[in-house]
Amino acid sequence: MLNHTKKIKEIYEDIQRKIFYMIPEKWDKLYLYSSVLDKPDKEGKTGELFFYYIPKGIFKKKAVNVYEIPVKFNLDEGQYLKLVRLLYAKIKELREEFRKSERKEIWTNITLSIQNLKFRVEYDYTDLNNSDFSSYERHVIWRYKMLGIGEEQVSKEDKEILQRYFLGAKTLSKKEQYDAGIYIRDVENMIAYSNENVKEPEIEEIVETTEKKRKNQLLLSKEEIEKMKHK
Repeated sequence: MLNHTKKIKEIYEDIQRKIFYMIPEKWDKLYLYSSVLDKPDKEGKTGELFFYYIPKGIFKKKAVNVYEIPVKFNLDEGQYLKLVRLLYAKIKELREEFRKSERKEIWTNITLSIQNLKFRVEYDYTDLNNSDFSSYERHVIWRYKMLGIGEEQVSKEDKEILQRYFLGAKTLSKKEQYDAGIYIRDVENMIAYSNENVKEPEIEEIVETTEKKRKNQLLLSKEEIEKMKHK
């Protein structure tokens, strides 16, 4: 059973505030994924973070990838990625609070959703270090599950990933869910950058793997960001 302390609820509120601030237009739904893994040497952590939101509108809107926002709204990409790092640092802080509760198991990844004034977090305990899928493959599967982006909408490469998932390369895992109302209201969502109010957090560099198809959605190269924009 999840033990939500006052500190954890404060972190939820801060996560919501950061997300609302990072989206410079009105929106209806948001889905966020993040993983936090302890490095083998137990010094530091590695992981990833991405989210998609559905803009508000009368007609059905295409989901916007967080890494598309700087180009879409003509924002400074470097400064915006600092906000992504700040958000990820808060996700790591959330995990540390769970660790302090001396639980036997600590979650490895979360899916967070905000819609209809409801805030939901699903905690997943899958052993990602021994997963059947790479980081990029999990991203493709996650988009299918959360956004409905199926075989007819993806590249041949991604279609093969989904087919392998459908054929049974699924991993059973322990999951826990937490639901609540939105903690905050009337958050300013106009992004105003300055060197004073956007500070680089103390966050570990993510270790590159030798796995050919592994992608990292937190610290992306320009080439990878361009590819993500077309997903």
